[in-house]
Amino acid sequence: MNPEPTGHIVGNELILTRKFNAPIDDVWTSITNSESTARWFGPWEGDARPGNVVRIQLVHEKGQPWTNVTIEECEAPRRLILVMKDESGVWRIELTLTQGDDTTTLRFAQHLSDLKLAGDVGPGWEYYLDMLVASREGKPLPSFEDYYPAQRAYYLSGA
Repeated sequence: MNPEPTGHIVGNELILTRKFNAPIDDVWTSITNSESTARWFGPWEGDARPGNVVRIQLVHEKGQPWTNVTIEECEAPRRLILVMKDESGVWRIELTLTQGDDTTTLRFAQHLSDLKLAGDVGPGWEYYLDMLVASREGKPLPSFEDYYPAQRAYYLSGA
C-alpha cells in the first residue's frame, strides 16, 4: 500500500489536514492526552502548560528516544503550538482544530527552515497523521515504509 500524499507547501510552511467524524473535544484529547498520543506518536510526561517543557517518547523512531518539547501556545480545544529542537534544528509545529457540523478538521503546519527538508519531513508527518486516524478508528497502524521514500519526490517538487 502506498498512500497518496495529501500535504502541500505554502511559502515555507508544510501543511497537512485530516478530517474526523467526531466532536472537537474528542479529537483534542487524541492529540493532547498522553494515553491517547501513546497509541499513534508516543506518550509524554510533565506539566503541560504554555511555557513549560514536556518530554515525549518517540516510540516509532529508532531507539524510541525521549525528546523535550516546549508548549508555546495552548488554546484548548482549538490550537496547540509546540517547539522541538534536535540535531536537525528547530521544529515549530502548529495544530489547529475547527469543527463544522459533525466533522472536526485538524490542520497541521510546520515551518521549514529549508524547503529541502520537505522531502523527508512531509512523508513522516503523513505517516504520523495517518497513524492518528488509524488509532482513532481501531485499524491497524500503517508502515512507514509505505510513505518513505515513495512520497519524497512529491514533497521535493514543492507539493
